[in-house]
This record gives sequence, C-alpha cells and structure tokens, in this order.
Amino acid sequence: MQGHKGDRLVLAANRTEGAVRDGEILEVRGANGAPPYLVRWSDGHEALVFPGPDAIVHAPDEDLHHRGGTGAPVEPRTPVKQWRVQISVYEQGDDTEASAVLLAGPGDHFATHGHSHRSAEDDPATTIGDEVAVARALRHLADTLLATAETQIEHATGKDAFVRPV
Repeated sequence: MQGHKGDRLVLAANRTEGAVRDGEILEVRGANGAPPYLVRWSDGHEALVFPGPDAIVHAPDEDLHHRGGTGAPVEPRTPVKQWRVQISVYEQGDDTEASAVLLAGPGDHFATHGHSHRSAEDDPATTIGDEVAVARALRHLADTLLATAETQIEHATGKDAFVRPV
C-alpha cells in the first residue's frame, strides 16, 4: 500500500456491525509512501494509522480524471457519513429507563426513550431490564427515523408515503 499527502484513506469494516471511516492523509511517515500515515478523519480527529488489509487509499478527486489511463471517467465519491448512537441507562428501584440519542451531524439529532419494570420475582442482578429498556429505545428510534423519512418523501412528492420497516 502506498499513500501520499492529500490522499483519502478509507477503512472498511471487517464485520457487518463495524464502522467505516474515511479521512485525509496529512503526513506519510514510512519510506516511499508506506505506512504509518497521520490521518485526519472525517469527524475531525487525527490519528497515526498502520492500515490493515481492509484499507483503501484513493488519490484526490482532482487528480483522477480517468481511471488507470483507460479513458473511463471516474465516478465522483461522496464522503462517508458517521452517525453515532449514544445510549444511557438509568435504574431506579425496579424501573429501568434508557435513552437513545442519534447524532447524525451538526444540529441533527433524534432522541427516544424506552422503559422496563422488573417483576418482584426476577433476580435484581440480571441485566434483562437494561436490555429490554435499551431495545425499546432503539425500536422507538428506528420508528422515528422511518416516520421522518416518510414525512420528507411526502413533502418532496406531495403524495402519501409508506416506508417498509424491513
């Protein structure tokens, strides 16, 4: 792998739950374009990176008018978006509350809540109440996102919209 200052480094997730990160190479510290690279990620953080096999280096778009000299135009790339979900769990007696907050960008967030109540017969040491409250908060978050998408589609098309949850 060779990278140069200004190239875009993309780290693809090596499992389905993993995040994809992208950033700009600020500095190449290895010989002849070899790692490690000092990278500024799209979220603004900087890190020294030794990329693995899941990494891809792209030259800046302005230098890629044609792919490999074949004359084939290069498709414009869109930046990788990172959304974060922060979950907080609060327990009080037999009740558990969970809040799920989706941070989708500057000023863009959704917050939902879930609740569970532990039965008197249940073991207070288990995390079942936490799991149920968090699952309910996440389900509400998913429903909120689908409803928001439906509303945006309706505004754009002027027609009723239904987004299937699966």
